[in-house]
Amino acid sequence: MRIEVNGEVRVIAAGTSVRELLEALDLGSDRVAVELNGELVPRWLHGETRLAEGDRIEVVTLVGGG
Repeated sequence: MRIEVNGEVRVIAAGTSVRELLEALDLGSDRVAVELNGELVPRWLHGETRLAEGDRIEVVTLVGGG
């Protein structure tokens, strides 16, 4: 199925979770924020939240500093 990740169209397997997508992108779920169709997905729901055809995902990497 086709989804959009940070403005780029990607083809993923049906039933892929947010966590599985992050793993495929080589991103750990502990240092990112994920927005699915304009709504923030809490980290504790990444494994349960399944993606669907046409979903729009924004992944923002959190960077610490000071």
